[in-house]
Amino acid sequence: METLLIFKDATSHKFWKIHIAGNTFTVTYGKVGTIGSVKSKEFESEEICKNEGEKLIQSKIKKGYVVTQLSDQVVKDSSMTEDLFWGLLDRCKEKGNDADEQVEWLVAQLSRKPVKDIIMFESIFKQYYYKLHTSNLWAAAYIVMGGCSDDCFDYFRAWVLYLGKDPYEAAIQNPETLLPYFILLKEQEEIPQLEELLSAACMAYEEKTGLDDDRYDKLYHQLAKDDYTEPEIEFDWNEDDEEGLRQKFPLLWEAFGENPLD
Repeated sequence: METLLIFKDATSHKFWKIHIAGNTFTVTYGKVGTIGSVKSKEFESEEICKNEGEKLIQSKIKKGYVVTQLSDQVVKDSSMTEDLFWGLLDRCKEKGNDADEQVEWLVAQLSRKPVKDIIMFESIFKQYYYKLHTSNLWAAAYIVMGGCSDDCFDYFRAWVLYLGKDPYEAAIQNPETLLPYFILLKEQEEIPQLEELLSAACMAYEEKTGLDDDRYDKLYHQLAKDDYTEPEIEFDWNEDDEEGLRQKFPLLWEAFGENPLD
């Protein structure tokens, strides 16, 4: 259940919105036309949550707020655009001496933004991240690292996304375009995995609010309202078929088939 209220007088024009789901409600408030601030509260039961939410609504109405349906004109969803998302990933690679320091910079930057922008950053991240769930990319990761578990592939995909928009799009079309990046990692004695990026938004939320990942997950599902899911994979390769992998990605096999990154 969601209720949007607005208040206007000679000196102010503001909104107050509550979203009630299960035993948690989330309140967004601020000046009309802005993102606003977000607060969330959890209760022992759904009934208590609903009753407390109704009390808040009636309290606001008594103060002069009125119900409105014009959500898009009243509350700005987020200032986190796809261009800003990719821009942040590009900028963070200029910060720090390694990926860990760079992700720390990214988390710090996100923590300075409104909570809704942090949520939208992860929503955009998931949209692109799930598209990397392909048989071809898993085969490439398997060849380059001499094996690739489910978790390993999760961290590999985060690393691919971290490279930036152009390398990301090229890798989806042809994983062998990642060869120069793999060679660079070999020189640095590193592997193509970036687990920390998967939790960057959550860490930024915790740093900003002091609340834990459980609260973040509940808030994410209330505010993001996305339905991104990983596509099912139909594998067209077999880990025991070395010749098949060699034929599938000959450049990657030549560079790493007998000497994988580890």
